[in-house]
Amino acid sequence: MKSVGIICEYNPFHNGHLYHLNETKKLFPDSIIVLVMSGNFSQRGDASIINKWDKTSIALHYGVDIVIELPYVFASESADKFAYGAIKLLNELGVSHIVFGSESNNTDKLSELADIQLNNKKYDKLVKEYLDEGINYPTALSKALYDITNKKIDKPNDILALSYIREIKKNKYNIKPVSIKRNNDYNSLELNSGMSSASSIRYALYNNESVDDYIPDIVKDYLDKPVFNNDYFSLLKYKILTEKDLSIYQTVDEGIENRLKKYIVKSKSLDEFILKIKTKRYTYNKLNRMFNHIICNFTKDEATRLNEIEYIRILGFSYKGQDYLNKIKKDIDLPIITNFSSINSEMLDIEMRVTACYSSVLNEKDKTKLIESEYKNPPIIR
Repeated sequence: MKSVGIICEYNPFHNGHLYHLNETKKLFPDSIIVLVMSGNFSQRGDASIINKWDKTSIALHYGVDIVIELPYVFASESADKFAYGAIKLLNELGVSHIVFGSESNNTDKLSELADIQLNNKKYDKLVKEYLDEGINYPTALSKALYDITNKKIDKPNDILALSYIREIKKNKYNIKPVSIKRNNDYNSLELNSGMSSASSIRYALYNNESVDDYIPDIVKDYLDKPVFNNDYFSLLKYKILTEKDLSIYQTVDEGIENRLKKYIVKSKSLDEFILKIKTKRYTYNKLNRMFNHIICNFTKDEATRLNEIEYIRILGFSYKGQDYLNKIKKDIDLPIITNFSSINSEMLDIEMRVTACYSSVLNEKDKTKLIESEYKNPPIIR
């Protein structure tokens, strides 16, 4: 039995995700679909509108066979580390292909650029020069590749896909990349007919606009109490104003602490705070990720030490997925866990801390339920 992999955040699951999933099923009709999914916070530092257990239920409902949690220590990082953790998990689970959305829809071009990143010394030199000029990493990457190849890559899904392909090549994994054309603007805040980006849907929900035309029917049942980034602003303000040394936290560059402390006092919301300190080097996404690391107490020391996948945590599976896991588990090196207490792992302990942070903005009943789910919930079976 073959399997194919998808890496996702589903924040929230929308019509574009359903299209991607259905196209994957058409391409690989007899394969198990393995989903590696970020949990309660995303790669951009956003709080997930819907918690990870509900996202798992939605994914299983629409035909995913296995949902694996990408640990927070990878899920909350930049594209390179995010890709490293996700591709490692898919390789452990024996997938033959990874199917991703991309703006260019050109895997040959992405493969060529990945080879340059891995083998061309000029590339590293150019990236360093651009970073020294104060340019953020994604832009430095794009500029360096353009200088060498005269080929442009600057769209977020293309850059993430490039990270996936580079990890496959670097580690000589036997996984083939497959692209599905992405038609909407990842960063757009405008709702478009049929398919809109997750960003635009979150923005609409935050402004109490209807998103019913842009999400599958079942998702509506999970959006009665959406969670937003600004819900955590008071916690972030408390942390910034009371911590003596913010530089211990991952992605907090030395020297920015005073700027954070200065402008947090003058800001009334997270968006306002970000606008006050945003620069060429400190993009919205970089700052958002930094703030998430601060509120979740995720330190540089933890990020340095916890740099290898330690386990495969299953959030849910279909009966077909369960059968597949039983057949391949003898060939998997990492422990497969379905219970929080299955292993002793600092990486897993961080998930509990992150869930406690995520749930802090919920009402008491939902807060207790979500925290307890971290160690009580077995995998969801559908």
